[in-house]
Amino acid sequence: MLTRRSLLRRTAAAGVAAFSGVARVLAARYDLVITGGRVIDPVDGLDGSMDVAIRGDRIAAVEPGIAASDADRVIDARGKLVVPGLIDIHTHTRLDEMPSICLSDGVTSLVDGGSQGADRIEEIIDVARSAPNRVRVLLNVARTGITRPEGEFMDISHANVPLAQEAIERHLDLIVGVKARLSATVAGANDLEVVRRAQAIVEPFNLPVMVHIGDTVSPLQDILQLLKPGDIVTHVYAPTPHGIFDDDGQLLPEVIAARRRGIWFDIGHGRIAHITWKMAEYALERGFPPDTISSDWSVAGSTDQVFDFPNVLSKFLLLGMPLEQVIACGSANAARVFPAFADRGTLRVGSPADVTVLDLQDGAFEFVDNENTVRIGQQKLVAHEVVLGGKRVDR
Repeated sequence: MLTRRSLLRRTAAAGVAAFSGVARVLAARYDLVITGGRVIDPVDGLDGSMDVAIRGDRIAAVEPGIAASDADRVIDARGKLVVPGLIDIHTHTRLDEMPSICLSDGVTSLVDGGSQGADRIEEIIDVARSAPNRVRVLLNVARTGITRPEGEFMDISHANVPLAQEAIERHLDLIVGVKARLSATVAGANDLEVVRRAQAIVEPFNLPVMVHIGDTVSPLQDILQLLKPGDIVTHVYAPTPHGIFDDDGQLLPEVIAARRRGIWFDIGHGRIAHITWKMAEYALERGFPPDTISSDWSVAGSTDQVFDFPNVLSKFLLLGMPLEQVIACGSANAARVFPAFADRGTLRVGSPADVTVLDLQDGAFEFVDNENTVRIGQQKLVAHEVVLGGKRVDR
């Protein structure tokens, strides 16, 4: 039987508990602490067991032994990797739900790699504006965007400079450069003219050009001559003809010179004639690692070869790249390519609180290249937790 005295006791106890909870929240120094993980931050050279504290949407502290009692919420990352939010600079996110799928895989920032041109650029812009993560866009140099089966540059009139510039002017907040596919089936003998028009498009805006190489009509040396510092060569490990090696298997001196003058070399994994185990292994053995690793993820790639960005990163562990270098290629290095990501790719105090917690799993994992050649890797990266702008993402 509930007496008046027992009712008062219960009410008082509830009040004390409520006050205690409020006091704890008010006393919390941090909104979120990620505890016990192996923190890897390539920018500051961090690699060790540390905690990451977040206040608001910023990194507030990275150090060992941050008390859980100092936080409103805690993520237990024991046995996991805590890295800057992953950045994938070459995807194809045509549909509204695609950025969210990438986010669930740890990708907090990404670039659509030229899915659409001036005629339909608003379709990609709308996706970028509604995305939960940071999405930026490369405008396809062709007004049509990607076309199949006949490539978009077989009719060179599709590379319309004024129309492309008008599209960029309308969306300067989201368009971060232009993209040109140069394969023989896409551009044919127009490949060099496409690059010239790409440079004419971006010149007033000081934006980079990303060129898709592999199986081009023109030699890579001629294409590189038309690139400026800050431009990006994607599908760097595309097989012959006209890849980064000459007929004798030597790295082209023009490729070395291009890197020295500030050209970025990106993976762009994709599914068709962009990367083979043999080519990647050969390049790494000869001291030419990628600057950035990207997925070239798409609807088709989500169920074939690519699957997700951590899966692509895992392939480079199989190929022998050190873990810290792989993480850098998918975060810190990628952030340097586009000014829109300049404050990302790091866990430095004061930077935006985009964090990916990865599970580095041990076992026997099957990976395939663009020739569907199977290799078995001993480690695989899998997204475990994602924090975007200081808030844990519900995956």
